[in-house]
Parts: sequence; structure tokens; C-alpha cells
Amino acid sequence: MNKTQIDKILKKNKDIFDMLENYDNTMELPFQRKKITLTLSVATINTLKKLKEKNNKSISKIIEDKF
Repeated sequence: MNKTQIDKILKKNKDIFDMLENYDNTMELPFQRKKITLTLSVATINTLKKLKEKNNKSISKIIEDKF
């Protein structure tokens, strides 16, 4: 491969190479999931449970969608 071909591949797939570079530094991929502990009010938990039933989604998915 010549330099022009390499530069073309790097430019076309910049987001993937950036993600892999970030993985090298942090050992985390953007689509990985982590478990955390949150303290929420009872009212908030009840609201999330209602949304869960209404939308047929998990509570974590509801929270992720808000961000």
C-alpha cells in the first residue's frame, strides 16, 4: 500500500480509529455497559416503573434514551 491509500483509509474510518485509540488509553469501548449504583426517590422509581410498563423498555434503557 502506498501513503495515499493509507491516508484515504484513515480518513474514511477516522471514527473507528479514534475509538480504538481511546480503547488503548481507557480499555473501554463506547458501547460497553457498566453497572452503577444510584440513589433515587421512591416517587422517581415509581415513575420509572410506570414508564417501563407503558413503553415495554427496561429502566436502564429509558434512562439511557434520556441522554
